[in-house]
Amino acid sequence: MVKVKSVVLGSLENNCYLLTDEKTGKSALIDCTDASAPMTDMIGGAKLEYILLTHGHFDHIGGVAEIKKKYGAKVVIGSGDEKMLSSGKLSLAAYCGEHQSDTEADSIVSDGDVLRLGETEIKVMATPGHTKGGVCYIADDVIFTGDTLFFCSCGRTDFPGGSFSEIKESLRRLASLKKNYKLYPGHDRESTLEFEKKNNPYMR
Repeated sequence: MVKVKSVVLGSLENNCYLLTDEKTGKSALIDCTDASAPMTDMIGGAKLEYILLTHGHFDHIGGVAEIKKKYGAKVVIGSGDEKMLSSGKLSLAAYCGEHQSDTEADSIVSDGDVLRLGETEIKVMATPGHTKGGVCYIADDVIFTGDTLFFCSCGRTDFPGGSFSEIKESLRRLASLKKNYKLYPGHDRESTLEFEKKNNPYMR
């Protein structure tokens, strides 16, 4: 079993999540907008094993370097987005007036990879479209969808590396999942997969 805590951070109101394996107390941070007090308060005394990044845009990686140094967690990102961690241009930070503390990934994951968090398996689903290396993380009955799938919407595809045809295929793959997962997106409210299948125009 897992439990999930969340905090909303930054000017773009990003959702960052702390996923914890209840049996062992080992935790993973999903996306890391900054290293502010609300972020460290959410982490608290957790045994932070991973920083799992859904993609490499600046508003999802801004606190990675500092949180990695503070907690010793391993940074994980999808194949294709890893260079964003060390390039403000690729992460779009440079175009939005944001300072980026460069870092690098400890692990680059691809579709079908599995990470162990205590007794919990975290499955990686490649979901390109918003970025080339965008991924979703699936654990128990929850999916962290990043900027791929939102409440009744989906991520923008007009940034470099974006593709509407790719995000539509990624949404089709998510829609093919049979379980009614709880969805934790990178922005906006939580949802469920069944609700999105019925109501999200981009999943039809």
